[in-house]
Amino acid sequence: MADQKELTGALRRGDVKKNVAAIHVSGKLTLLQRKLSNVLLLNAYDTLIHNPTHRIDARTLCTMVGYNSNDMETLKASLRGLVETLAEWDMLDENGQQEWGVSSLLAYAKLKGGVCEYSYSSALAEKLHDPKVFALINLNIQRRFTSGHALALYENCYRFVRTGSTGWWPLDLFRRLMGVDDSAYYEVFKHLNAKIIKPAVAEVNKTSNIILTPETRKMGRAVTDIRFKIAKNPQLAILDLDDGTGLRKSPVYAQLIAQGVSDRLARQWIDEHGAEHVATKLAYVQGRADVENPARYLSAALRDNYGAGEGAPEAPVSSARARKLSVVRDLVAGRTPTQRDADRRLFLSKVTDAASRQDFDKHGWMSALNAEQIFAFWDDLMPGAFEGVA
Repeated sequence: MADQKELTGALRRGDVKKNVAAIHVSGKLTLLQRKLSNVLLLNAYDTLIHNPTHRIDARTLCTMVGYNSNDMETLKASLRGLVETLAEWDMLDENGQQEWGVSSLLAYAKLKGGVCEYSYSSALAEKLHDPKVFALINLNIQRRFTSGHALALYENCYRFVRTGSTGWWPLDLFRRLMGVDDSAYYEVFKHLNAKIIKPAVAEVNKTSNIILTPETRKMGRAVTDIRFKIAKNPQLAILDLDDGTGLRKSPVYAQLIAQGVSDRLARQWIDEHGAEHVATKLAYVQGRADVENPARYLSAALRDNYGAGEGAPEAPVSSARARKLSVVRDLVAGRTPTQRDADRRLFLSKVTDAASRQDFDKHGWMSALNAEQIFAFWDDLMPGAFEGVA
């Protein structure tokens, strides 16, 4: 998560004369730890300053960051690393007073019953939730990174995309952000440039939605400071979904808002399903005269692929399978968009038959061909979910 706000967005700054808040997180996080911190923040973001604790099932967490879903030891080690990592900020508050603070990245984390529970300190949560202070990183972009140094550089630069430059960083600060401040080898700029800066810049420019150009400042012959000029990457601009600028120009976005769908959810749906698919489902919902809550019905239509083939799913019949499918539908509805994406990918990873995969792609969790596997999947993920359902 690092500086960025990891999980989303670019630091917004309306007036370049104002100090931009800087949250610096130790760069010693591994690539998986860095991705983990972003997923945790995204999962908690909507209730970040209202709820003292947050929860996500451990298998979803592992899947989202690339762990083996049964590798709890790696997950424990990564969570331990986040608790031991410090986040530090030094900024001007709204009244122009200087504010410095430091906090553990996570106040605590625990695993119990297959669920990860965690918390942020109230002071850090307030900073992480403020888009002027911290920028969330889009998970679609995060997944593309293979280097921890590259992701750390991206996180620390992305929030300055609107100002075009990070400003000058003393080399000791930059080494700390990259997690190499305790290495004598990287005190030599030639080594730092060859092993850290150039490879990280190359991956950011190839992988992400921004282009970085490093510039250095010297005192005599010694490099003392570095900054990065930032430009949008036109070839990967489609990945730049964090601030919603492009998505909000989509005709289907305006239609969703008119139906009472929130800005965040409208962008999530377009990002997750594609504008054309969302428009198709929206047209289907608008063509039904019996829909009292279009936004809620549209959510179900996207989730369960209403309108595909013969039309919307039939009303549940009085059978054990139908009742179990109803339970599955409720379980899915209670998941966040991030969790639903992980659930689908985790389930599909276990489906090897082409016909079964095709049926799931078409009908989602209501897939009759995969019903027994679906029930087993959810019973494993949510033990006891089908108790009393016969």
